[in-house]
Amino acid sequence: MFDAMNYLEKEKGIDKDFLLEALEAALISAYKKNFNAATNVRVSINEEEGAMKVFAQKTVVDEVEDNQQEISTEEAKEINPNYEAEDVVEVEVTPADFGRIAAQAAKQVVTQRVREAERGIIYGEYVDREEDIMNGIIQRKDNRFVYVNLGKVEARLPEGEQMPKETYNVHERLKVYVTKVENNNKGPHVYVSRTHPNLLKRLFEMEVPEIYDGTVEVTSVAREAGDRSKISVYAEDPEIDPVGSCVGQGGQRVQTIVDELKGEKIDIVQWSEDPVVYVTNALSPSKVRKVIVNEEEQATTVIVPDYQLSLAIGKRGQNARLAAKLTGWKIDIKSESEALENGLLDDDSDLEEEAADNPDPLEE
Repeated sequence: MFDAMNYLEKEKGIDKDFLLEALEAALISAYKKNFNAATNVRVSINEEEGAMKVFAQKTVVDEVEDNQQEISTEEAKEINPNYEAEDVVEVEVTPADFGRIAAQAAKQVVTQRVREAERGIIYGEYVDREEDIMNGIIQRKDNRFVYVNLGKVEARLPEGEQMPKETYNVHERLKVYVTKVENNNKGPHVYVSRTHPNLLKRLFEMEVPEIYDGTVEVTSVAREAGDRSKISVYAEDPEIDPVGSCVGQGGQRVQTIVDELKGEKIDIVQWSEDPVVYVTNALSPSKVRKVIVNEEEQATTVIVPDYQLSLAIGKRGQNARLAAKLTGWKIDIKSESEALENGLLDDDSDLEEEAADNPDPLEE
């Protein structure tokens, strides 16, 4: 039995002391069940001798009314003359065939504790992977979840976290973002996502060394999964082009991510602390003539050429909506004609505020 415990500790990482505690509890339970003992008992396990002993804990009294719970003062003093009334004495009560009975009773309890310990180890391993990307293999699917094998656990990809138009085939490999890890009676439950904005961020960290080492920072992500996303990046070193680093030579880096996300379009824009520049960049690929900033309401009015209005707003308002999410600024887009009518532009000479010296946003 002790050899088995040593094996479990070595091969499965289950602490032997934890198993010994479980075994003690199981032996106490077995003794009480098989010998109708209601008294408090303690089990002593000697690993070196391979021996197990049971001790009943009895209270010293002048007159014994319950032999299982009490011991007379005379008997107690025979064990140790210093015992007095109300002291607790331990008396060995190990039955002759206790080993066989104990082994049978302990097997189920120890097995359960081993299972609980394994679950705890698995939970500890995966809870550290929250907010991270993991590779898995699709095992099965039903009406609620796609189940992805992550190695030691089967993660759940809920319907609401699945990308629209993406098909999930059994045995297919998949990168997923771990959103939550829970531990319950049935073991750890891992929930993953394909739509979370941080999936995109983690993919860029994997593909772009400059982001991984901190040279380039991802400042914000706005995503409508499966369709289009915007990501803003920044480099403290003016010699480094953060957008170019993310795109890669010939667009290779960003294309790898686009392929992983099944063709999702990705706009990479440069972050700026100046809201005029930042909003201008975020509305890529449309051209912006002027940005009027309202600091109090965290809002901007953006004026674009008439022929760029539909491009700036985007299909179903998507481009403007993603730009607003990305920057954290409300964005109201108006055409030049409308701006002139509303007095937002005095004349054509007022159309000069185009962030001319800022890098052009890049759409991939």
